[in-house]
Amino acid sequence: MITEARRMSYECIVLAKQVVDARNITGEAMTPEGTVNRSALPSIFNPEDLNALEMALRVRNERGGKVTVVTMGPPQATQLLREALYMGADRVILLSDAAFAVSDTLATSYALARALDKLRPFHLVFCGRQAMDGDTAQVGPQVAEKISVPQATYVEELLELGDSTVQVRKDTEDGYEVLRLPLPALLTVTATAATARPYSAKRLMKYKRASSQLELFYSMLAANPSMSRDDAGERAAEEARKLEAKGLLIPTWTPAEIDAAPDRIGRRGSPTQVMKVDWVVLKCDITRNIEPAEDAVRKLVRDLIDKHILS
Repeated sequence: MITEARRMSYECIVLAKQVVDARNITGEAMTPEGTVNRSALPSIFNPEDLNALEMALRVRNERGGKVTVVTMGPPQATQLLREALYMGADRVILLSDAAFAVSDTLATSYALARALDKLRPFHLVFCGRQAMDGDTAQVGPQVAEKISVPQATYVEELLELGDSTVQVRKDTEDGYEVLRLPLPALLTVTATAATARPYSAKRLMKYKRASSQLELFYSMLAANPSMSRDDAGERAAEEARKLEAKGLLIPTWTPAEIDAAPDRIGRRGSPTQVMKVDWVVLKCDITRNIEPAEDAVRKLVRDLIDKHILS
């Protein structure tokens, strides 16, 4: 619960990522370059980014202001932004361009930092602790470093929000810490923080047709394989103008629009290389039936301890 000394509104930005369902990643799902073949796998809203969005929405609802959600990804990442609108986001922005492709955490954090610089001034930046497809937990801290704001990681709760500071509870291995940071600040949020709200039926009906021009372009090519790219571009631009008039056009920012250096994004800006991916399949050739009785369960536990499976 947020306590306050004075009343003011807050500009909150949420950095979110559309990720592949990590439960479906195997060696066959990787490309020869060691990257994930995302088009072959289902995509979802990164779970801890949902917690971050919920925390930002609660700040907005309790204190006023706006919540902007930014994601970097291919055209289909527009779906994540629609979901953010369904849950209550005021504004959404897609960073998408072929030049962003194959970005590692260093290149991704640079692009997001450039977008945040364009969105200044803001008070709080929220993001999930880590993305479930990479599990690095690097992007949030790297962004904070690049935009020169203080950061708190593993945040479970906002305790106090003032005009110039924020107090948070941070999860640690031994318990928790209470930190106070000057604003603006960046917070990475854990899965044990605020549980994401469901979609608003009213907002779903309002924003279900929201789209980016880039998504429209590729949708038209997919629906009409014989259509030329020029024709698809013209039709997508025309449809985008109609959506913009209705407040349903999701803006797409390219590297040029965030003034990103070409050698710091995408493959050129990504020194990380994945050399090999292995996966483990556990097999069991022996099974035992355990009677649903206390003595049988106790014997099972003793056997597991004797075999050093449990300690």
